[in-house]
Amino acid sequence: MSSKEKPTLGGTRIKTRKRNIAAPLDPAAFSDAVVQIYLDNAGDLELVAKSIESSDLNFTRYGDIFFEVIFIGGRTQPGTVKSDEGERHTYSVIDCEPKREAILPSVVYIQKILRRKPFLIKNLENVTRRFLQSLELFEENERKKLAIFTALAFSQKLSGLPPETVFQPLLKDNLVAKGIVLTFVTDFFKEYLVENSLEDLISILRRGKMEDNLMDFLPPVRRSAESFAEHFTNEGLTDLVEYHSKKMFEVKLREIKTVLTSKVTEEESNVDEVIESVKQQIKDAKLPDIEVVRVVWDGLMDAVQWSGKNQQQNANSVLRQVKTWAPLLNTFCSSGKLELELMYKVQMQCYEDAKLMKVFPEVVRSLYELDVLAEDTILHWFRKGTNSKGRQTFVKSLEPFVNWLEEAEEEE
Repeated sequence: MSSKEKPTLGGTRIKTRKRNIAAPLDPAAFSDAVVQIYLDNAGDLELVAKSIESSDLNFTRYGDIFFEVIFIGGRTQPGTVKSDEGERHTYSVIDCEPKREAILPSVVYIQKILRRKPFLIKNLENVTRRFLQSLELFEENERKKLAIFTALAFSQKLSGLPPETVFQPLLKDNLVAKGIVLTFVTDFFKEYLVENSLEDLISILRRGKMEDNLMDFLPPVRRSAESFAEHFTNEGLTDLVEYHSKKMFEVKLREIKTVLTSKVTEEESNVDEVIESVKQQIKDAKLPDIEVVRVVWDGLMDAVQWSGKNQQQNANSVLRQVKTWAPLLNTFCSSGKLELELMYKVQMQCYEDAKLMKVFPEVVRSLYELDVLAEDTILHWFRKGTNSKGRQTFVKSLEPFVNWLEEAEEEE
């Protein structure tokens, strides 16, 4: 073994790793400081914004509390929307008059803050969602102020409030059942439509995934088309009622068409059973006869198995479908007017689908031979048809068949 002395670290200072020391959490002090800024500036939001910008407060950590101070004047108590025992101010959204001119400055103020501190957008979303989920804890007048604020926020395109943040939290069963949500969205709709169009409102509802589900805002015991129309008509929102009626009608049509297509594509589908099923759906939906003809044809065509670009195979598929389901078409084409509507549907189908352009005369002839279309209907379309889409082409292609009809009529 070596007798050499081992080296030592004598006289060398060993550096120890510094640990991150967390600053003590003091949300109360932060809240009081923000409230004091409001009080020092007597609620002048221009001056408040400047003071906020120049302060060294920890907004990153206490962003939620910052928006609590904006909305209710102070920090909220745990599990409630009421302000804590600390300092509070009376220039909050909740303390304003329930009028747009009183609440709009707060919206503009928040927009300024978010431009300078964009990291606070998530905090605005958090607080908004929490307050909307807790609407029952606010007084009725306070809920109206929140509805006006929310409408103005969308109108001013305030960052940090995506539509799903507003509408989805509202769908809590207890809030809906008590009618709180219906009152809130009514105030919201009325305020938003003051300076925006119905199309703008529908766009927001669509992004919030509520365009097709407006009935969900109504309490279950009032959830009907009649109640929806009555409520919003009384509130002066007739345009919304008309839009909703049209939308519900389209939804019913889609549902009927989907069910019909599904039944038609079943291998062991029975024509008589499908006819009875469609009759029941039509009765429940209260569809006009013309819409029935349209949806039946669309449902049948959606069930066709297309074969790429082979026009003859596609033609055969359509003709086979028509032949199989002629009794269904015949059931609902019960007058010359409805037969003419069917011809217009066939015309539009062949016009809009390039692979069916040459099939039109064959389909018409097949429908005639199957007693779905009468001779008078075909001749009326040929001579006086009003749909101009592809008409010149289709009239020319149908001319030989029409000539045959006219010759047969003369012989008789």
